[in-house]
Amino acid sequence: MEVSIRIAGQAGQGLQTIGNLLVGVLSKLGVHVFATQSYMSRIRGGLNWFDIRISDQELFSGCEKADLLVALSPEAIDELLGQVNKNALILYDSKETIDHVISMDFQQAAKDLTGAPVMANTIAAGVIFTILGYNIDSLCDHLQKKLAGKGREIVDDNIKCARHGAEWARDLAGKIKGPDPADAPAAVYNGGQTVALGAATAGVKFATAYPMTPGTATFTYLAGMADEYSIVVEQAEDEIAAVNMICGATYAGVPAITTTSGGGFALMVEGVSLAGMMELPIVIMIAQRPGPATGLPTRTAQQDLKMVLYAGHGEFPRAIYAPGSLKQAYDLTRQAIQTAHTYQSPTFILMDQFLVDVQKNIVPLDHTLNPIDRCIILESQAEYQRYVVTENGVSPRAIPGGEGFVVCDSDEHTEDGHITEDLQARIRFQDKRMAKSQGLLKEAIGPEFYGPSNADLLLVCWGSTYGPCREAVDRLNSSGRSAAMLHFSQVWPIDMNPLKENYFRDNSRRIYFVEGNVTAQLASLLREQGLHLSDYETILRYDGMPFTGQEIAERIERG
Repeated sequence: MEVSIRIAGQAGQGLQTIGNLLVGVLSKLGVHVFATQSYMSRIRGGLNWFDIRISDQELFSGCEKADLLVALSPEAIDELLGQVNKNALILYDSKETIDHVISMDFQQAAKDLTGAPVMANTIAAGVIFTILGYNIDSLCDHLQKKLAGKGREIVDDNIKCARHGAEWARDLAGKIKGPDPADAPAAVYNGGQTVALGAATAGVKFATAYPMTPGTATFTYLAGMADEYSIVVEQAEDEIAAVNMICGATYAGVPAITTTSGGGFALMVEGVSLAGMMELPIVIMIAQRPGPATGLPTRTAQQDLKMVLYAGHGEFPRAIYAPGSLKQAYDLTRQAIQTAHTYQSPTFILMDQFLVDVQKNIVPLDHTLNPIDRCIILESQAEYQRYVVTENGVSPRAIPGGEGFVVCDSDEHTEDGHITEDLQARIRFQDKRMAKSQGLLKEAIGPEFYGPSNADLLLVCWGSTYGPCREAVDRLNSSGRSAAMLHFSQVWPIDMNPLKENYFRDNSRRIYFVEGNVTAQLASLLREQGLHLSDYETILRYDGMPFTGQEIAERIERG
């Protein structure tokens, strides 16, 4: 049992206020919530919307059409009127009369009640809550707790508005029946928050960035956690400075992270190569969005895999993680930081706008500070050499301050860190750095398989397509098809042998690569690594919008 709600209007009309309010109270009721956003890059104007999907079962993707559309602007009516399900209710914040549309002038009602038109959002929330058949007292209790620090008058006015909305919608009560409470978790997170929390609990002590949507969300959350977790947060003058700052911090032994998006990462590439030569454990979170260039700055994409894999002049080892869920975003951020320090190599976390902004109620994450092992020598001896050659390529890493002299250099260097142009030394130290690749490969996280082992259809995906593909598999199986999913949450390095043995032996299986780009980058990468696929199909989306489970299932059914 599920309901999809779409609240649409212009930037500045309070879509997020209504959306966040409803996400919070509905999760407290015990129903499963999955919320997504679609917004333009304009400060004001342009059509934006906030989707909330609720159910008595766990949800993994957004919706295609709405059961309840709340239109706060004429553009919302013009563009979204056709994107509703059969028997949907449409509410319009206007006095204008339109066939099959319920006009409710929320702003005028708020002005009449409190003198503050801005409280139209709370009236709309009360109307929505009542239409879903829920007791308005739950919304009022939530407002009481949420606004407790804003003063008695603000609390009272909001509760008055919520109750007015409920009374206004009395004849529509339960018209679109919301799901019954299902003991769903009450804790709500979004993707930007879970990456920040993973970094903070892993012991990151320095975070820097030049703000760039959608990567800024994680940086903002880290700033909010700065006091609690003793993190120094610095807004750099540009992305070049940001990556160089974390190189300096990690040289000093400080776990550090920077956040950016594709365009910003392009500027960081020289610094990434610097970290490769100096063997510094830097961590970079890239929140993908459509390009080339500025592209669609507030939309989503999965188009930077190849760029991140090959970024940097010269060759050096790296690891790339691509979370598919909020829990994975938390866990893999911690893993990325640990991997960087274990192997003294750059690691990357590939997010995207969809996963950064998704809100979902999940089992509460651990907020306890539990630092990773920095794998450092606190007090070096006089004979210390930073780049001594070892079998696995990982040299003992000291930080400045002991008896030893910790020398790092961007040029090729010898064991003691000083520049060399000895060509035999060049071979020795390049081999030393690349030897880490074997350890990284041995610890790589293999793909997750979901569905029946003998499925006729296999959806292969990575990163944020996890949820939509999982839902598509469930939809296909419930309709009589036989489908499964193979999801990659680490996209480099990849151990190819288990893939060939366990998932791609049966040539009769129909294989679909589901990716948010135009060139099927994961499919291309697997083929480059020796996966011989006689035949496969692609389901690609690159209009800046995320996949939904319904869309993927329908494209397969049509295909």
